[in-house]
Amino acid sequence: MSNQTCVEQDTAQDTADKPLEESQQIRANSYALLAALLANSPSQELLAQLGGIDAEKDDEKHIVNAWSMLKLAAERNNAEAIADEYQLLFIGVGKGELVPFGSWYLTGFLMEKPLAHLRQRLLELGFEHQEDVHEPEDHVAALCEVMAQLIIDDETDFETEKAFYTDFISNWMSRFFQDLQQSETSGFYRAVGELGDAFLEIENRYFSMMV
Repeated sequence: MSNQTCVEQDTAQDTADKPLEESQQIRANSYALLAALLANSPSQELLAQLGGIDAEKDDEKHIVNAWSMLKLAAERNNAEAIADEYQLLFIGVGKGELVPFGSWYLTGFLMEKPLAHLRQRLLELGFEHQEDVHEPEDHVAALCEVMAQLIIDDETDFETEKAFYTDFISNWMSRFFQDLQQSETSGFYRAVGELGDAFLEIENRYFSMMV
């Protein structure tokens, strides 16, 4: 897998300068980090950055514990070992231990109707498939990257963001993160699964309260 996700937003839309509240920036950054960690194994530079995490100011105990676990995992592992773990988990020989695609979790098969629905929605939102990336758009990393972009995009309203989350993330991704935590292969990625699961708990409450 490449170190980029399989979708990108139309470059005609410049969202980089959108002013965000701190809470929204944290949400976007969290999705972007999950996307980076799940699109490819982390570099030694990213591991060093994760080793400097400080989540003590967050009131959510589960997410604080998850960030602490990720910090510790980053300090105790090196990029080469994590790359081997990533290979076993997500690539393997023919297929990795886990299949990080929405269609698989929703139907038991790849390239099914949920993917067709997602592709249509991505086109409507201005996202295009990158020709040099061969993974389907319902890869967990690609969906996290889309959510990060929707949060920072000043053309996207709350209802659009909520609909995308409900239709393509909340109906399966927590199960993926739980499987990642329970995998015997997971070392560093057990902490990634813990973070993803804790973060989606907060996202579920966010979308349920903002009505």
